[in-house]
Amino acid sequence: MDGLLAWEVIGVLDTQGESAEWTFPADPGAVRTARAVVRGRLRTWGLEELGDVAVLLVSELVTNALRHATGPIGVRLVRPDSPPATLLVEVSDPLPDPPRERSARSDDENGRGLQLVAHASRRWGTRPGDAGKTVWFELAVPG
Repeated sequence: MDGLLAWEVIGVLDTQGESAEWTFPADPGAVRTARAVVRGRLRTWGLEELGDVAVLLVSELVTNALRHATGPIGVRLVRPDSPPATLLVEVSDPLPDPPRERSARSDDENGRGLQLVAHASRRWGTRPGDAGKTVWFELAVPG
């Protein structure tokens, strides 16, 4: 599990093929663990150049899930297979309500996560799931 302790991840569904998927407990340690597994998988796939932005956006979305939902948090990466090459990243949680972009004031300590996702990604969105929702974003692969 990319060198992580087993208790930090509830489940690893697939990390060998064209996608990688993990489930984390609704615990503050999930943010750190999600960053680590995403960075490790991107390195394995030869997509290190996307690591910093992907990890930052995953961190924001997992933090939002922890703040607003209870229950497990899913993170899924889908590796690009053909041009135009884009990495798809999804973060799922059991809360059915879609996230709302807020206009944070300059002195607010939070409220900028979705703005960051919108500005740093190629596209982003949300879709309902069987139990909850998924927030997704795409990152263009350089080259």
